[in-house]
Amino acid sequence: MAGRFPLRSVTSSGHALDLGLTLGPLRRGPYDPTFQVAPDGSVWRATRTPEGPGTLRVRAHGAEVTADTWGPGAAWLDENLPALLGAEDDPASFVPRHKLLLATHRRRPGLRLTRTGLVLESLIPSVLEQKVTTTEAYGSWRRLVRQYGEPAPGPAPEGLHVMPDARTWARIPSWEWHRANVDDKRAATIVHAARVAPRLEEAARMPPPEARRRLELVPGIGPWTSAETVQRSNGAPDEVTTGDLHLPGIVGWALAGDRTADDATMLELLAPYAGQRHRAARLILLSGRTPPRRAPRFAPNDIRSL
Repeated sequence: MAGRFPLRSVTSSGHALDLGLTLGPLRRGPYDPTFQVAPDGSVWRATRTPEGPGTLRVRAHGAEVTADTWGPGAAWLDENLPALLGAEDDPASFVPRHKLLLATHRRRPGLRLTRTGLVLESLIPSVLEQKVTTTEAYGSWRRLVRQYGEPAPGPAPEGLHVMPDARTWARIPSWEWHRANVDDKRAATIVHAARVAPRLEEAARMPPPEARRRLELVPGIGPWTSAETVQRSNGAPDEVTTGDLHLPGIVGWALAGDRTADDATMLELLAPYAGQRHRAARLILLSGRTPPRRAPRFAPNDIRSL
């Protein structure tokens, strides 16, 4: 299926959509098997919809987007494309109250907050990212998707894969989690989530705070993971991530010159942006204003040799 979609409902102020900024949070590392960016700037995305596997190719043309879809999930992808591209987002409601955010907001007019309408595809990689380096988490995601997923339908680029379905995630043997460098706690969390996947997918249609409460009923899913999930699945502009190792210091440094800020301080600094705190945090990260590094990066921990 193919079509051209006007972006008037997606953009405000007449600005073109920035696909990289809008869809970038769905990419788990430069070698994510479910996400590729072609040389012509088009974005390829393979996903598992409620109607089955689907492949999406989307490209922005100024005030329009051209999209092509393949597979059993093609119709679902077509129907949900506007939300994916930020049609339900309202960046005009964001009022910058700091010079840094005002400047970044003006420099990034094409940023929209995506809403995928899918929970498990964002929840599982977020669980994999718990308390490990992104390099470790991306490697685990890549190995598991390639091993247990399936090639994307349609004339997709080589290597593009659809992630496994919930039943497959729940049945991955313990030794395969180990080979993928995933410890028992994170593996158990993913298995628990996969076993109640239908109930978790319902959260995509709930108000974000309610959706987070639903997700946090699963053992091993806390505020960090639920926020990282609903930001993507629900397009939640106010669900700021807490419990992150770096974000409070980055926000504290950007807004108050305080690199020692904790979650409480970060939330206090973001209070003027109530309703838009996640967007404010995204803009701070996009500003590039981060505190100077004082310690070396954490070394990846490979459990496969244990």
